Amino acid sequence: MAKSINIATAAILVVSVVVFNAGAPHAADVFAPPPRSLVAEEGKHYRMVTLPIPREIVMEVGGLAFRPDGNLLACTRRGEVWLISHPLAEDVSQVRYKLFASGLHEALGLVVDGLHAVYVVQRPELTRLVDSNGDDVADQYLAICDKWGISGDYHEFAYGPARDKQGNFYVTLNVGFGGGHQSKSPWRGWCVKISPKGELTPYAVGLRSPNGINFSLDGDLFYTDNQGEWVASNKLHHVRPGEFYGHPAGLRWLSQSPFAGKLAEHVSSGMLYDGQPGKEGGRGMPALTPPCIWFPYGRMGQSASEPIWDTTGGKFGPFAGQCFVGDQAKSIVMRVFLEKVNGRFQGACFPFRSGFECGVNRIVFAPDGSLFAGMTERGWGSVGGKPYGIQRLVYTGVLPFEIETMKLTREGFDLTFTKPLDATPARQVAHYNLQSFTYNYWPTYGSPEMDKRAEKIQGVRVSADRRTVSLLASGFRKGRVYEVHLDDIRAADGDRVLHPEAYYTLNELR
Repeated sequence: MAKSINIATAAILVVSVVVFNAGAPHAADVFAPPPRSLVAEEGKHYRMVTLPIPREIVMEVGGLAFRPDGNLLACTRRGEVWLISHPLAEDVSQVRYKLFASGLHEALGLVVDGLHAVYVVQRPELTRLVDSNGDDVADQYLAICDKWGISGDYHEFAYGPARDKQGNFYVTLNVGFGGGHQSKSPWRGWCVKISPKGELTPYAVGLRSPNGINFSLDGDLFYTDNQGEWVASNKLHHVRPGEFYGHPAGLRWLSQSPFAGKLAEHVSSGMLYDGQPGKEGGRGMPALTPPCIWFPYGRMGQSASEPIWDTTGGKFGPFAGQCFVGDQAKSIVMRVFLEKVNGRFQGACFPFRSGFECGVNRIVFAPDGSLFAGMTERGWGSVGGKPYGIQRLVYTGVLPFEIETMKLTREGFDLTFTKPLDATPARQVAHYNLQSFTYNYWPTYGSPEMDKRAEKIQGVRVSADRRTVSLLASGFRKGRVYEVHLDDIRAADGDRVLHPEAYYTLNELR
């Protein structure tokens, strides 16, 4: 197939449909590019390689996965699956594309099954595509499960699949948007489990626009959701069977699920997530499982996409084992550190890498430890200006000076850094700012940050190895986000913190 390194946008048919990460922009700067100075500094540690896309391919990426032979598969919103050969070539002119499958309905995720088969989630079903003769073209399209509903609402997207060690699949299903009931057809607003034989079991409820589902390194299932009605801001949830995550539309099907009588069919609204009375007078904690991570809207993306975990063992830098999450609107990748407190996950999110050409919809680690980002902007756009594409992040070996982890303690927070600190500024309380806020739980689209407070830092301790700062503070409250900002904190070698902010979601106290 002929190949060009220039994207020919004039030949692209852009369908006027609202983007599937329906976290519609509220902030005026949604398309504002990141500061060039920040992008340049980030690039010193993680350089970006852009794969050329032939002009005849509309590479609106819905899913990315590597085959055992090192070739990359990408499914698209146009219903195609492309096999990409030589994706790791430094000479990008060696990259080749071959159409593996076509005719699917908005393919938004895939899982590779050996060298000759792949599972794809399309809008109405989970499908197995098989290349039975080894020519790298699928010749069998097998419906594994089509037991969820589809009404024609444009917003009824399906994401996944995530696959567990027993071979079960997990798919997250969007609710509708606009007129009528938001869950017009069965299991919209649910995460569903699909057995290897194709049997569907409702698994968890309360989802809105869950554009990303994946397993952690320890086998825990997580999904991201997007701001909207009942969803204050973008968030990350740990998925467990029978739990309710806040959006009530899917409760319409509760009586047909294994959890009938175990969850309330109607919810109360108007309270704040920290249990304080809200503007609508609601009192008490919302009757739901709160997110592990809130991504503060605008500052940490505006349309969260796929979470993945760093399995590279250090090939991708100092964050092995941590979670990375793409963002479609801001064209960025964010970083997440999770910890368990009282048996529940919570933790902090951090900026990581900006400057992508388009909205980051899918991310995947390559065999060499680099990170691929599959992109799309169709609908209401994204930062970057390109309509779609694939880019790759490669760790340069230059260690960034960053907050590596933020952990809750009985005395406050411990911040651990990637390098030893210059102890003189690190010991001064004036170089740290700690604030907190919470959100409304209500049917209104999104929520402002509520009850913002300045938190007093009572003292600072620096560890003997100068890698960890303990911020001493008290009066913490469940259901709040604690944000820390650093001022003129330096490493012993003189480097300044690349991203001097972090946002910790606190659900449980130690």
